Amino acid sequence: MLDGFDTQAIAFVAPLLSAQWNLPMSQFSSAFAVGLLGLTVGALVLGPLADRFGRKRILLACITLFGLFALLTAWSVSFQDLLWLRFLTGVGLGGAMPNIIAMTSEYAPQRLRATAVTVMFCGFPLGSMLGGFLAAKIIPVWGWEAVFIVGGVLPLLCVPFLALKLPESARFLVSHDKDAAGVGAIVRQLSPEGARLGAATRYYLPEEQISGFTVRHLFSQNRTASTLLLWIAFFCNLLVMYFLVNWLPALLKQSGYPLDAAIYATSTLNLGGVVGGVAVGRLIDRIGPFTILGTAYAMAAVFIGVMANAGGSGWLLYGALFIVGIGVVGTQIGMNAVASSLYPTGLRSTGIGWALGVGRLGSILGPTVGGFLLAQSWAPEAIIQISLWPAAVAALAVFALGWVVRVRPSTAAAPA
Repeated sequence: MLDGFDTQAIAFVAPLLSAQWNLPMSQFSSAFAVGLLGLTVGALVLGPLADRFGRKRILLACITLFGLFALLTAWSVSFQDLLWLRFLTGVGLGGAMPNIIAMTSEYAPQRLRATAVTVMFCGFPLGSMLGGFLAAKIIPVWGWEAVFIVGGVLPLLCVPFLALKLPESARFLVSHDKDAAGVGAIVRQLSPEGARLGAATRYYLPEEQISGFTVRHLFSQNRTASTLLLWIAFFCNLLVMYFLVNWLPALLKQSGYPLDAAIYATSTLNLGGVVGGVAVGRLIDRIGPFTILGTAYAMAAVFIGVMANAGGSGWLLYGALFIVGIGVVGTQIGMNAVASSLYPTGLRSTGIGWALGVGRLGSILGPTVGGFLLAQSWAPEAIIQISLWPAAVAALAVFALGWVVRVRPSTAAAPA
């Protein structure tokens, strides 16, 4: 939830900073992009480090990093300050996400794994949604700085609690043959049967063991096609998602909506993501992921077109936004669960991190293209409508990924 709030924060304050610093709104595409570049670096670099040094250690470092630099953003006095601080905040945010997904997946029973990951990840759009309502209330009273103070202080307050209470992934400990006594203590808490196991009990994982440079293993054991299709889906969907969450307030305001209504529109998109994330997770566990996710992406493409042509109709705009939120934000949550299931334990954080990292390239491109089109005086409706095409490509990639996984079952991780 704090991740979602901090990622969205710049979109809430950009219209105010544009007026206060006398900068064109199109220039803030670089502020959006540099934060997303930080997310990319964090996911690509810190994801693999967690497969080597542990989920918990890297996660605590990432939370400290993004909390500290989000807090310092409140004291930005120039656009250059803002760019550096958004990049460093993004590095922490980008490194935290694959670890949270991996740890949730590794503690969830297989029959509920997608549900557990999607429910956990619903914190992200929930944070964006609640952040929108909070920003609309606190900015008029305390100014834009208050958004970053809240977004920085809350993560830092969480760090000591997580250090004390969050366990390391038991699967990681077993795969690296570490802390057998600690694994035994975790197993005894997880299962009544664990109470009968002695201190000398040895544990193992019935899956491929990963060693050496983990990234190369993303293309071994028949994983090349599934990895590339996963990357295409992440790239296209995160392009659409970050294009919308970054530019929607400004585009709707330019279309004549007041700022608070434009912010509430983004919150409606994220509300659809929360509802869609939970629903998609349950459907994945019951039916399977690929038909569900591919159909949702196709539905999102259709309703982006409806949203762009709402013609000033509030109910049509908000209704379409809610459905797009299901198909873009909610489906991305489901894709995180799919990514966690494609790779064994020793490769899971790397696989998720690199999928998110490649996706972040799309999330950088989306806001950048939005700023370019805005500078070229495109109509807001036309700028919104162009984003339906990447959603359609994501749908095709997911359908193809389903076919690859069915014909090459060795691309998936062994059951837990």
